Order: sequence, then structure tokens, then C-alpha cells
Amino acid sequence: MNYQPQQDPNQARNISIAALICGILGIIGGSFPVVQYFTFVLAIVGTVLGVKGRKMGGGGMATAGMVLGIIGIVWSVVGIVCVVCLGAVGFAAGLV
Repeated sequence: MNYQPQQDPNQARNISIAALICGILGIIGGSFPVVQYFTFVLAIVGTVLGVKGRKMGGGGMATAGMVLGIIGIVWSVVGIVCVVCLGAVGFAAGLV
């Protein structure tokens, strides 16, 4: 007898919603210099949850959460690089 644990039918939906929320927060927070370090982590979590939600059959929300998480990661990395470059320019110019 092969016993498999029964999955909650709403679990894929809940994971997909969490992925979507984390992805949206990752994009929004990536625009603000201090917050982008924290929302970078949220964007990664949104991407991971989106992949997990898609494997569980989450559908469109899981895909949207994954895509928004990837965009949030890229947006945060670009923002972090800009902040570092501006800091280096300010330091070289003697402003800092």
C-alpha cells in the first residue's frame, strides 16, 4: 500500500498569493534607496514561492509572482549599484 499525504487544495493558491505580494513589494521597494536592501530579499522570496506555486498548480498568480520577483531582483540590484556608484563619486569629490 502506497500512502501519500493529502494536500490542502488551497495551499497552492495561498503560496501563489504570497509570491504575488512579495513580488509587488520587491518592485515597489526597489525604488527607495534604504528600503531596497530589504525588499531585495522579498523579491527573492517571491521568486522562490512563485516557482513552488507553479509546481503545485497555482496558475497565473504564481507565474505573476515569479515574474514580478525576478523584475524586483533586477530593479533592486540596479538601485544598489546606483547607490554604491553615487557614494563612490561623492567620496571621490570630497563631499562625503
